[in-house]
This record gives sequence, structure tokens and C-alpha cells, in this order.
Amino acid sequence: MADDLMPTPARRRVRRGYPLAVAAAGALLVFCAVLPWSGWQATSSLIDAGVASDLRGIDHTSGIYTLLAGLVALGCGLAGLLSSHPRLAALAVLPGGSAVVLVLRYPPGGGGLRDLFAFELGDVLSIAPVFRFGWFAALGCALALVVLSVLALLRRP
Repeated sequence: MADDLMPTPARRRVRRGYPLAVAAAGALLVFCAVLPWSGWQATSSLIDAGVASDLRGIDHTSGIYTLLAGLVALGCGLAGLLSSHPRLAALAVLPGGSAVVLVLRYPPGGGGLRDLFAFELGDVLSIAPVFRFGWFAALGCALALVVLSVLALLRRP
């Protein structure tokens, strides 16, 4: 009976840290897709005030595809976590890499090239597209997903 409690060489403990981290990064990427990614900010020194409007990531096709990449990465992390092959989580490098590209190609302001330009009328009025915290969080999650996926592949068995 005590022999069952002792670890044997045939029974190796499988580490599940990286697949769990990949699944968590995928879930955070899904969450970041619904956060504000960009917006417009208008400021005026004449009245010493400003107005801003925000666009969420899923308001643009890049954000929708980033959300889907996060769901696929979450599935890869869960597959590595629940199966006997934790290196399956390394497959999340594909949706993670595509999410990095999608987030970097996202235009501020949510529009095309014509929306990238700012409008300034001296100190009276300034209108410009800006990145919001959700864009930075999505980029960080996508980069973390790529790094964690590579670490899941390179870890020692």
C-alpha cells in the first residue's frame, strides 16, 4: 500500500505550467479584443477642455480576427493542459503570431489611411486619432502568447 504513494521512475510527473499559461494568455487576448483599442481625441486650449470617443477592438475586422485567434489559442492551451501531450500548447504560436500582426496593423481611429492624419488649428483646436489601453494590452497578450508557446515547445520532458 505504501508502494503506491512512492514515486516510481515509470510515473513521471507531467508539468502543466506552460499549457496553463498559454490558455490564460489566450483567454486574456479574447478579453482584450472587447476593450477600447483606439479613438478620437479633440482638445482645445481656448476652452481648456477636450472630448474623446473610443472604438473597441471588435468594432474593426482586425479585432474580430484577434478575438478568434485568442479563442484558438485558448483551445490549444486547454488541449495541452488536458491531454497527455502538454506540447500541444505550442500550436498556439500560430494564432499568437497572427494576433501580433493583426494588432500591429490595426489603424488608430478605426478607419483607413485618411483617418491617420491629425488636424490642428493652432492652439485653438486639435483633433487626432489615439491608441487606447486595450490595444497595448492586446499586443502584450499576443506577444506573451508567442513566447509561452515557444517555451511550451522547448521545455524539457
